[in-house]
Amino acid sequence: MVGVVRGAGVVVTGAGGGIGAALARRFAAEGARVVVNDLDADRAGAVADEIGGIAVPGDASGIVAEARAALGGTVDVYCANAGLASGGSEAAEEKVWALAWDVNVMAHVRAANELLPEWLERGSGRFVSTVSAAGLLTMIGAAPYSVTKHGAYAFAEWLSLTYRHRGIKVHAICPQGVRTDMLAGTGSAGDLVLTPTAIEPEAVAEALFEGMAEDRFLILPHPEVAGYYRARAADPDHWLTNMNHIQQKWEATR
Repeated sequence: MVGVVRGAGVVVTGAGGGIGAALARRFAAEGARVVVNDLDADRAGAVADEIGGIAVPGDASGIVAEARAALGGTVDVYCANAGLASGGSEAAEEKVWALAWDVNVMAHVRAANELLPEWLERGSGRFVSTVSAAGLLTMIGAAPYSVTKHGAYAFAEWLSLTYRHRGIKVHAICPQGVRTDMLAGTGSAGDLVLTPTAIEPEAVAEALFEGMAEDRFLILPHPEVAGYYRARAADPDHWLTNMNHIQQKWEATR
């Protein structure tokens, strides 16, 4: 894997902290040239300075051209990591739903649209989508997040099945709780479901590198998610009943 990454031009969005920063550090440690993107210019700059990377702050939806130029004209790996943990139910305001859709799904679509022509022409490229176990399963108390993460997973899956024979590698990272600011913002629902098994961001980066070495699409930093996913597919009603029990437990603590 080191040979593949060394010298590669890598972009990591939402890399001012958390999973994104861990990914940026790991790619840099393996010899990649890393663009660090974040809405917060100071945080992007701090991580870039730490790893010897290049800070390209701004909205993740529109930084491909600038990042490509910063890397000398070529992006080899694009980590669509920036995400928004929007809580709420069906009653969440439409602007909440729209922003979650824009950040968690459409930013990935826009990036792929910019990257794929070059990648398809040369026959190589790697798209890494930080999804969430919520994209495979769901998350109580967070309808906009759960629905849009399902969309992010579906888009990554579609990219993989459509372009894998043309040299495009796609990886979907689907962790449960990770000890980041995002987890801290999930409140009592996160405390109940995610915090007890939460892992460090560095463990997510390690899981990605193991998955890339094995050429796996689905990256599960929490291996138990595979069993939950199988159970959901095998008996949806039983799985939904179990999830509803968790919902009731959460409601009783509020």
